[in-house]
Amino acid sequence: MPLIASDSTGPTTALRAGLPDRYLTPDDIADLFGVPLETVYAWRKKHTGPPGFRIGKHLRYDPAQVRAYVQGLTGETLAA
Repeated sequence: MPLIASDSTGPTTALRAGLPDRYLTPDDIADLFGVPLETVYAWRKKHTGPPGFRIGKHLRYDPAQVRAYVQGLTGETLAA
């Protein structure tokens, strides 16, 4: 299930529409931000991007933390 509708413009639009009520996968994050899956893993390695956590061998993202991450980016962009 795609997180962004085809007419949306980015993660902020998807966040306004609401994120699923479940932990997000790296594939979900890649779809949400419109980046390749490899970029999501590079963000994790460089400690940039939304914070993720491991459940066993699986990487997951809390929708509330993803929302806070995007709001922080938009706040930094407006302040710059």
